This record gives sequence, structure tokens and C-alpha cells, in this order.
Amino acid sequence: GAGDDTRAWGPPFAGTESVYFLSVNRNKKSIAINMKDSRGARLIRELAAVSDVLVENYVPGKLAEMGLGYEDIKKIAPHIVYCSITGYGQTGPMAQRGGYDSVAAAVSGLMHITGHEDGEPVRPGVAMTDLATGLYTYGAIMAGLLQRYKTGKGLHIDCNLLSSQVACLTHVAANYLNCKIEAKRWGTAHGTIVPYQV
Repeated sequence: GAGDDTRAWGPPFAGTESVYFLSVNRNKKSIAINMKDSRGARLIRELAAVSDVLVENYVPGKLAEMGLGYEDIKKIAPHIVYCSITGYGQTGPMAQRGGYDSVAAAVSGLMHITGHEDGEPVRPGVAMTDLATGLYTYGAIMAGLLQRYKTGKGLHIDCNLLSSQVACLTHVAANYLNCKIEAKRWGTAHGTIVPYQV
């Protein structure tokens, strides 16, 4: 395979490389391993045994089918902080769906409150759901490492796009739950504070 599909996103390109790919993968090194092959799965287990953190973003259950789920890795690396990033969590009616920023932004309600007051919902100009999930994941992993430092035990962290984006909308939920104020699009204005209306 070609690896991360953002390698081909463009234009623009810096030489033959996608500028988008370079922006989100700066200072990183990568390897490609066929995890469906028994040798590849063995390499992943060997890496996990000497790693502090394993981050994966497969649909729940896929890595377990290959012997690489949390319970499998925990047997050989009880210290590991194993983080699963999904679209909608490990359980529930949407768990087996792939996760995409714009879909989770729509399902969470973010797109409903974005755009001109009299217009249609729009996607934010940047991948806010992906970015929020990355930040929540980072915080969870740091907390997991601290817990492991204190207890000597690893853990499984479950971060997902939908929960991360909903967490960013707490004030919207609070307005409705406390005052029955339904969220709406305000364009560049704000429903509560100024000078956003300028």
C-alpha cells in the first residue's frame, strides 16, 4: 500500500510531497508493517513489549481479530498505555462505523450551529473534530502515563470523534438543558457576548 492517504492530498505539493501531509506529520518517523501477516503481527507485539504507548484507530474488534487488541497486548506488555481512537466508541449502535471528521461534526451538532443565520449548516473551515480528538487523546495518554508511573499498570483508553466534539459543545448543551434555548447558527455573531456582532 501507499500508507497514509494524506500523502497524496493536494495541491499544494512541496516537490512531490503533499503539504498537508507534511504539516500533520512533521518530525515523525514511520514504518509500514502488514499486520495481517503473522510476521507483521509478531513485529507489532515485539514493538509493544518495549513501548510506552500504542495508539490505534481501527474499527473496534479489528485488531483483536489479528491478536493485537488490548487484551492480547496487555498479556505481553502489562505496562502499555493502549489508546483506541474510533468514530463512535467501542460499543453502541454506531461503534462499527468508520469515523470521519465531517460526519462526526454533523452528528454532534457542530455543523448545525455553523454558518449564516439564515443559511444551511456548513462544515468548519478546518477539521475541528479531528483536532479536538487529537487534543483529548493527548491529554488522556499523558494522564495514562502518570497513572502507570504511580501504579505500574497500563490501561486501555477509548477516545472517539463524536464524544470529543460533543465535549466541545458543553455550553450549547448547558443552554438547552438549563434554559431550553435551542442552538442555532449565528454567522460571525455570538448569542451571548459582544463584540462578535461587528
